[in-house]
Amino acid sequence: MTGGWFHFGWRTALLGAAILQCLALAIALAREVRNRTANRFLAATLIVIAGVLTPYAIGFAGAYDRFRWLTFAPFSLPLALGPVLYGYAYALASGAPPPRLRWHLAPPLAQASYFLFCFALPEPVKWSWYVGGHRAWVSPVLTGLGLVSLAAYALAIGRLLRRRRRRLAEQRSDDDAHSAVWLSRVLLAVLSGLVVECWFWVWSTLVGGISFFQETGMYLALALVGVYLGVAGWRQAALPAPLAATEPADTEAEVGQAPDWAAIGADIAARTRQAGWWREPDLSLPGLARRLGANSGRVSRAINLGLGVNFSTFVNGLRAEAVADALRAGSKQDLLDLAMDMGFSSKASFNRAFRARFGAPPSDYRRRVSDPAFSADGPELRREAG
Repeated sequence: MTGGWFHFGWRTALLGAAILQCLALAIALAREVRNRTANRFLAATLIVIAGVLTPYAIGFAGAYDRFRWLTFAPFSLPLALGPVLYGYAYALASGAPPPRLRWHLAPPLAQASYFLFCFALPEPVKWSWYVGGHRAWVSPVLTGLGLVSLAAYALAIGRLLRRRRRRLAEQRSDDDAHSAVWLSRVLLAVLSGLVVECWFWVWSTLVGGISFFQETGMYLALALVGVYLGVAGWRQAALPAPLAATEPADTEAEVGQAPDWAAIGADIAARTRQAGWWREPDLSLPGLARRLGANSGRVSRAINLGLGVNFSTFVNGLRAEAVADALRAGSKQDLLDLAMDMGFSSKASFNRAFRARFGAPPSDYRRRVSDPAFSADGPELRREAG
């Protein structure tokens, strides 16, 4: 569609809609009081994505043809994308910005300074530099730096996710309800965007450059990533607060008294099983320690060293045992309802814990105990000792 000076085609419409949605979600996230630090980093991410899309949205409409003075307008700062995404992931895990944040932001600030300087040049000089030195030398360097930056921050988010999962498993029995699942989806979105961008870079390199219009797919993919992060991130805006630091372990071993962690762990397991604390869906390591009258560090070491498992595996193993006991007793209750009654927080955590404890899915186990002639395909049913 043509309207006066501009041409509003489907590319402009799709990218424009994505930009508006990203900005609207950014405003909503910035105003969210829960998980404020993380949500503001996500808001900044959406603003960066909207900025990267803007030159293409207005370019497809003919704005740069009509107003050449817009050349170098500092809308697009792709070097900022990796740092703000990492800041979001770090804040989700810790509740605070990443350390040395100013160093993370130095490359995008340098990129913004370069664009602002070029934007302020007289129009003839600016255009000459844009079609000459910038296009030949600076633009390829910035593109390469953008790819390297996004890949490096994807690796950093992956390391952060692995640490987060370990820490949740050490302190929570409802670890699926916390940020690790969402963080893994954020990482997947980042990797998807990186793969698409690398594909277009390879394509451009092989053919000696591609046109503005041939890059449409890359920016539509980025628009989808931005809208997904905004919508899904808004739904995750009230994730539980980051974990508190655990208390230090007892220092008995340091003064010559080596605790019998196996005996202590067995005692903790027996008391936890008998009291039924495992049925609490949000049972945490500090909560169990308070009930046992011990500090979190001692309980953690007893479970890890004495029982050979982390806290999440320990508690969910007790829950899986309770489900198995109910099935052997002939319970006809729906499996998921039974799992929730025993304290599981999700179907995924139930299936995972039950298979780890008994070597088979709960549905196969139910058929096995209700029909001795049943033989399930797959691994032999087993019950771990302890």
